[in-house]
Amino acid sequence: MYYAAKEICFSYGHRLLDYQGKCANLHGHNGRVLIEVSSQKLNPQGMVVDFYEIRQVIGSWIEETLDHKMILSEKDPLVALLQKAEEPVVLLKENPTAEVLAKWIFEEARRRRLPVWRVTFWETENSFAVYHE
Repeated sequence: MYYAAKEICFSYGHRLLDYQGKCANLHGHNGRVLIEVSSQKLNPQGMVVDFYEIRQVIGSWIEETLDHKMILSEKDPLVALLQKAEEPVVLLKENPTAEVLAKWIFEEARRRRLPVWRVTFWETENSFAVYHE
């Protein structure tokens, strides 16, 4: 099995509902995502997937969808206020935890036909979540 990976960084804000701690407050992160792809064989150029293609396929989606956005649960009472102020808000059915974001990015990469094997999402430089099937 061959593996290749591309790291993508972006900034975002969020908060967690029903949480006892600092993450219950609006705050931001410089997130880092490692997209790992795999294949039994290499393409004619000798690659699993060109790193540039990973960046174009999922990196552009991350930039358009998540970068410099406030990512919140659709149940968050601040959603209406932020939308009224025309702030860029992304809504999820659940809390926007590192685990949830890792799975969402994994599923989006798969939907875009990347042979993704695993996604690792760093919320901070020393805290991360991993999703793979």
